[in-house]
Parts: sequence; structure tokens; C-alpha cells
Amino acid sequence: MKFKGVIQAMEARIVEEQGLERFVERTGGVVSIDKMPGDASTRKYYRIRALDENQVPRDWVMMVMEPFEEKGKNIPFLAIQRHLSQAGVDVPRVMDFEPRNGFILLEDLGDTTLLRRLQEVASPDEERALFEKAIDALVTLHTRSGPARADEETARAIDGFGLRFDHEKLMWEVNFTIEHFYQKHLQREFKEQDYRTLQDGFSRICTELASEPTVFTHRDYHSRNVMVSPEGRFVMIDFQDARMGPCHYDLASLLRDSYYQLDEAQIKRLTGYYFARMKEAGADLGDVEHFQRLFDLMSVQRNFKAIGSFASFLNRRGNPAYLKFIGNTFENIRRNLLKYPEFRELREVLYHYYYF
Repeated sequence: MKFKGVIQAMEARIVEEQGLERFVERTGGVVSIDKMPGDASTRKYYRIRALDENQVPRDWVMMVMEPFEEKGKNIPFLAIQRHLSQAGVDVPRVMDFEPRNGFILLEDLGDTTLLRRLQEVASPDEERALFEKAIDALVTLHTRSGPARADEETARAIDGFGLRFDHEKLMWEVNFTIEHFYQKHLQREFKEQDYRTLQDGFSRICTELASEPTVFTHRDYHSRNVMVSPEGRFVMIDFQDARMGPCHYDLASLLRDSYYQLDEAQIKRLTGYYFARMKEAGADLGDVEHFQRLFDLMSVQRNFKAIGSFASFLNRRGNPAYLKFIGNTFENIRRNLLKYPEFRELREVLYHYYYF
């Protein structure tokens, strides 16, 4: 039975690649098809070398997902890609798509993510310059891509314009982590009072966050979701789950990333850079102290949600690869909660059930 499953998987791969080849033949002959490493999603990616209309070899990337015949060009990825591109946000160019097979042909941006580019930095100044470019893209997203900037057809197609990180959604993410990390992964059972402390503490944080004005947020803007092209473009990917929320959500994802640790002095400089750029663009973020507090509290909530995602990849898919990032992510939470004595009890409960 084990070998039968392997054979079936191989057959499915062959059928898929044959479908890819037929699809790309529209532009010319296919030279090669290579499977690319996947991300945390169920989507698959292939690098395809094919001949263009002038018989010159070119590389493309094929994203393979579930068929989308019902919505066609208005599936979230395509609708949001069009909208962000029109708003001036650098996103991958869509070359072609085929809803029946779930194929979307994209420009090839290479293999260098921001995270990989950061491995080469030789100084804090070089590191900061890279993050400033990623922040520039974020400012464009936050100031130019709201619902008011979309035409009527696009506004109808993007469900994310009607969704937001309100108190209910933010608390849903908190409880997702309590379930998948503490209860399922660590097998912890909370005392009634401690569970109440968790709920009350996070509810206070989420209430404060949900009271902020909203922008169109990427929702998962971190160093693995920014491609640095050979020409030096900083290109957003994996934006199909975008929704309305406080601007701090994306900034916390980027600067308090689970995959790359910035020191606090660098984070302070970069939050100041974002604050100044947003002000220049006409955004009303309140005073600096208010903005910094909201950024810290958003970091706590966002990092806590990330831990739940990492644990769920193991619980749901049997994939333990992301567990190694939990330690750094919890350290981000600890450092931020230490700044705010009113959340001392929340911090103590979180760490008691994590370490003991």
C-alpha cells in the first residue's frame, strides 16, 4: 500500500506537469519544468523555462492551486494583484492563467527573498537600508490601496475590503494559538483563573488595537514574503489574504519577524522611519508615544498568532519545520510585555505554561 501511494503521487505529478507544458506551449516550446520549494501554504510552484514568441528562452513561475473556474479572474489573488499593481505596489506580474486547472503563470523574480538578502549584510546601516525599502513598499500599500482607490468592479471582487481585524478576529487568532500551541502541542491544561487571565489580558490588548483606524493590510508581511529581484525591486508576494486592519499589523510582521531578529535600537529607528513616511503621505497616526504603544501591543498579538500557526502546521499537516522559530517569537513577546506593567499577570501566565 505504501508503494501504491508513492506511485499515485508520481502519476499525479506527471499529469500536472503535462498540463503545465500544454498550457505554456501557448507562448512557445517548453525547455524544462522544475518543482520549486513550497511555502507554508498548500499551493505548489514550478519554474518553467520556455521559448517566447521570438524563440528566446525565458523563465516563468507557475503557481498551481485549486481550480477557480467559478470566480475566474476575480479570485482573491488575481483581483488583489490587479488592484495593488494599479495602486503602485510592486507585485508579481501575471502573464496568463487557466482557471480550469488552477494555473497562474507569473514573472520569475528569482530566488532571493528579503530574508536571504539579509544574510549578506555587513553592517547595521546596510541592514536598515534594506528594511527601509521594504517599509517604502508598505507605505505605498497603506496609503494608496484602500477601498476608496478601487474601481467598482475591483471593490466588488475583493472580499478583504469587507473584512477587518476587529476585536473578534484578533481574539480568534489568540485562541487559535491557545488551542494549537498550548493545548494540543504542549498538552497544557489551564487552571480556571489562569485561563481567565489569558482571556482578559489579550481582550484588553485586542480592544485597544481594534479601536485604531484601518488600512488595507497585507496580513503576512515578513522577510519571506518580500522578493528582491535581480534588478533590485522589492516585490510583495502572498498577499491574497489581505484585509482591513490597523497599519501596525504589517509593520509588526516585518520588524518583529519570527524568522529574523532585529535589535531594539534598529527597530526603533525603523518604526520612526515608517511613522515619518506615513506622516509625509498624510496619514494621521496620532503622536509618537501612542504609535509606539500600539506597535508594541500589535507585536504581542501578531507574534502570538504566529506561534499558533507554527504549531498548527505540525498538528494539521505533520510538518514540524516551523517549530524552531517559536523560541525567538516568544522572546519578542516577552520583551514587549515587559515594557507594560499592566500586563504583568498575562506575561507570567504565558511563560509559566510555556516553560514549566
